[in-house]
Amino acid sequence: MIRSFLHTLKNGLRVVCVEMPHLHAAELAIYLKVGGRNDPPGREGLSHFLEHSLFRGTAEFPSSLAIESAFEIIGGAPNAATDAESTYYYSRVHPDSIKRGMEIFASMLMKPLLTGIEIEKRIVAEEAREDLNEQGEEVNPDTIVSRMLWPRHPLGMPTVGTLESISSIELSDLKQHLNNYYVPSNAVLVVSGPVKNRAVLAAARECFREWPDERVPAVPLVTLRQFSPQIRCVQDSDSQMNLQLAFLGFARDDRRFMALRFLRRILAGGGSSRLHLRLREELGIIYSVDGAIGAYDETGCLAFDLSTAPENLIHAVKAAFEELSRIATTPVPGDELERVRNSYIFDLEFSRDSAYEMGGRYGWGELMGVVRSIEEDQCEARRITAADLQETARSLFAPENLRLVAVGSWKRGVKKALRELVAAYQQRF
Repeated sequence: MIRSFLHTLKNGLRVVCVEMPHLHAAELAIYLKVGGRNDPPGREGLSHFLEHSLFRGTAEFPSSLAIESAFEIIGGAPNAATDAESTYYYSRVHPDSIKRGMEIFASMLMKPLLTGIEIEKRIVAEEAREDLNEQGEEVNPDTIVSRMLWPRHPLGMPTVGTLESISSIELSDLKQHLNNYYVPSNAVLVVSGPVKNRAVLAAARECFREWPDERVPAVPLVTLRQFSPQIRCVQDSDSQMNLQLAFLGFARDDRRFMALRFLRRILAGGGSSRLHLRLREELGIIYSVDGAIGAYDETGCLAFDLSTAPENLIHAVKAAFEELSRIATTPVPGDELERVRNSYIFDLEFSRDSAYEMGGRYGWGELMGVVRSIEEDQCEARRITAADLQETARSLFAPENLRLVAVGSWKRGVKKALRELVAAYQQRF
């Protein structure tokens, strides 16, 4: 039986323990509510850069090799990730070595050396260049769409930053960002696996009791919104056209979020999904199509990604629009809804075997204020109706929410044809 416990230390650090006695490995993670949207103007990518820098050494572990080796000894392999709203550090560890893992992460968070900045700039710049073409233009559809969804706002900027902003980061910026956001009340420590709540709490108190708390700066909310569909075509030498159809969506606590999850699965959730069947199995013009949900404090999106030959682009967009219109105007058949419902409920059930997923559910969920048990999600999933899906689809796929990006070797006339397709979509909707 899985049991979750939450404690708050005197300095404000929340400690989550998820007891999973049926497993043999534990997952240790610390989540911080700081990401791309917290980066100061001109220092885009600072949160991501700081995440990288913490692996360069600490007072107790003076190099990246020392940190890696310390984790290897306890069965771990440390990693981290930064997104628009959070940064997290994590590693699998042996259940008997939870405290040692906490000591290493505590040293990284509280006593980083912040050395090797110029080397790190070169490394991160190479990461940023992966999203640029030969002319230095952005060709990553995610980044381009984000700028269109949230113009002139940090959510619209690439989390990795730009070549210019990366080169401008200094030691003082890293120190200030660390002091502003790497504080206990802005963090959640989570341990999941075959561990005991009492032991986890005792270890957390000992390892993090000297971490001082500070007030976290407020972040600007999204206020600007475009009330018309937007199209962007970017020239690239790729042999395929990379297409993204994104729709401005809902905040993570929106009542329609479960219906949104179902819509993603119905449209682009695997081999039986509608866009896969139409674009691949029927028309043969794509290899795969993916759907992804973005959800933030006050906004969100649903995006579909696919690649196709340049001569098939217009055909693919037309067919996709037809499927989106259909799901917004025609109720999802009962057998299709039940298939998707069962798949989702079973996926939730299977997640009980993953310490990583349970750590995210209760750790990241606590950080963002959206903690839900598996049983709560399953119960809500059972209540979803075809009417719920149709209502959500009509709101979500409204033409004014559309942001269309095509990146590749497009030819003259493509923009005009896309505008005509969007106009027809508006008229049909």
